[in-house]
Amino acid sequence: MKNCFFLLTFILVSAFGFSQEETFVKGKVINASEASPLEGVNIVNLTQVIGTTTNDKGEFKLSAQPNDTLHFSYLGFKSIKVRVTNDWIKFGSSTIQLTELALALEEVVINEFRLTGFLELDIQQVPINTNYRYRISGLPSTGYEAVNRSNAVNKVLGAIFNPADFLHNMFGKKGNEMKKLKQMKQDDEIRNLLASRYDREMLMVLLQVDKVDLDEIVRQCNYSADFINSANDLQLLDAISECYEEYKVLSRSRSRG
Repeated sequence: MKNCFFLLTFILVSAFGFSQEETFVKGKVINASEASPLEGVNIVNLTQVIGTTTNDKGEFKLSAQPNDTLHFSYLGFKSIKVRVTNDWIKFGSSTIQLTELALALEEVVINEFRLTGFLELDIQQVPINTNYRYRISGLPSTGYEAVNRSNAVNKVLGAIFNPADFLHNMFGKKGNEMKKLKQMKQDDEIRNLLASRYDREMLMVLLQVDKVDLDEIVRQCNYSADFINSANDLQLLDAISECYEEYKVLSRSRSRG
């Protein structure tokens, strides 16, 4: 009887171990119209919040489980979502086709500077950016905006005490999506992808919000319009993440009180 018990335990532990074994999907991303490989396609597992990019042959490999959703995006091409199946994991590589978008160049207005040749007069015409930024090690950009922390905290506090507040609706009702912020920051591939993007698409997909609401979250967290318009997606992610962490801390403190 004792031997049977140990045997059953061994079988259960083994089965659990196999079920937790990491699995991968492999594939190749091509241009649908030319059947040519696409290098540098951004691929994010929305379920596990991990990412990768295709190599010069359009090939990729990414950790995934059955029913995970992969998001494929590439500049100038229509983004798509693909559900991972058991057959894909079991039988190997799959070919993913991306379709080109028709892009139209919008009218660009260039403001002319009428220079006089006198430095003291000409320098007065140069626009001044009043946003103050500080650098963050490892990022090639100018860094993040140094917001007024007291005002930012006051807005977060207001959201906690007012159930109708915009931040309360976003942080409270979209708690599961906001929890992905920490996972996104921990994955180096996703951080690298976001640092090179300014289209907000990946953030919108991961957080399940539209661009208007995404920008409004950052504005409500006391970041300026200039920051919202010029920041890359990684900077926007860190801004929202910092605001959400403050919301959680203050919300817990209020509930204990």
